[in-house]
Amino acid sequence: MLIKFDSSAGTLTMFGDVALQLLKLAGHSGAVPSAILAADLPDVLKRLEQGLGTVVEPVRPEQDEPGAIPAVSLQKRAFPLLELLKAAAAGGHDVMWDRA
Repeated sequence: MLIKFDSSAGTLTMFGDVALQLLKLAGHSGAVPSAILAADLPDVLKRLEQGLGTVVEPVRPEQDEPGAIPAVSLQKRAFPLLELLKAAAAGGHDVMWDRA
């Protein structure tokens, strides 16, 4: 499943499992479809950034093998969503999402 975030500040499509995990870290229920009002974005951003700071990524043994493709951390996967939320907050725009 893919989830598409849409705002006047931009559009972003993410893998559903990652998007839901990030929404829950931000204090949202994870309901799809749903939205965050512009007035709530500063608090949502704060909770998401704090939540990302507490996430401990599990070490996968295969990462140590020569030629292994490194895993992408949740913090790196969150970057595009954080940027969209920051742009929406700066512009006073709501952010909505639904299945893509």
